[in-house]
Amino acid sequence: MFSVLTIPAFDDNYIWLIKDSQSKRCVVVDPGDATPVLEILESQQLTIEAIIITHHHQDHTGGVKALILDNPQIKVFSKNPLFENAYLVDEGDEVSFFDDKLTFKIWQVAGHTLDHIVYFNEEMLFCGDTLFSAGCGRVFEGTHQQMYDALSRLATLDENINVYCAHEYTQNNLIFALHVDPHNNDLLAYIKQVSKLRQQGLPSIPTTIKCQKLVNPFLRFNDESLLNNLQNILAKKITSGLQCFKELRLHKDHF
Repeated sequence: MFSVLTIPAFDDNYIWLIKDSQSKRCVVVDPGDATPVLEILESQQLTIEAIIITHHHQDHTGGVKALILDNPQIKVFSKNPLFENAYLVDEGDEVSFFDDKLTFKIWQVAGHTLDHIVYFNEEMLFCGDTLFSAGCGRVFEGTHQQMYDALSRLATLDENINVYCAHEYTQNNLIFALHVDPHNNDLLAYIKQVSKLRQQGLPSIPTTIKCQKLVNPFLRFNDESLLNNLQNILAKKITSGLQCFKELRLHKDHF
């Protein structure tokens, strides 16, 4: 009934388009650029019902005004009033589309930005720049505690949920992941899988919560092997999951 289309934008962004095959309506996620979205709308004869925004950064919002310019009926959902008449949503809210056939829950996940939220249901997670495949977003406006809490919470979601993050950072993230977690056989297998996809010109996203719990160092801050290796790299004692996460993120910032 629903399909998720991948729309590449800029150098490494992904805009996501959720299509209802029955009605030819769609929901667009984080449209940083209107042009590739408009091309898909025209080629597939789709109509935008709503736009959902995870956070305020320009590469996630820059195309919104052009998309709603002649279509005031399009609903724009965000945590902050980024656009006139935006529908403001926050922790614990739900949003429904396609005559209530598709519903997302909303969690607040401050860390990358203070206004960052995610949209999810039993099948899909649209997580913006909080969780990446084999990585996580930089801590710009929030704190490491907030990002740690956000990622710990996302890790509790059903393992089979498809994770739609907003950037094709996977191969670069895997270089760092291998540096800090070199004895992880699941990671070694995933590196081969992603390399094959990228050689074929295919996206590495979506991934799954299950996969990320196996390969993503920022979800493995309690793994003994990773912890021991990181302590050796940094030559310092690490005594908690939060400290391990913070040291990982700071090390990645300068890697």
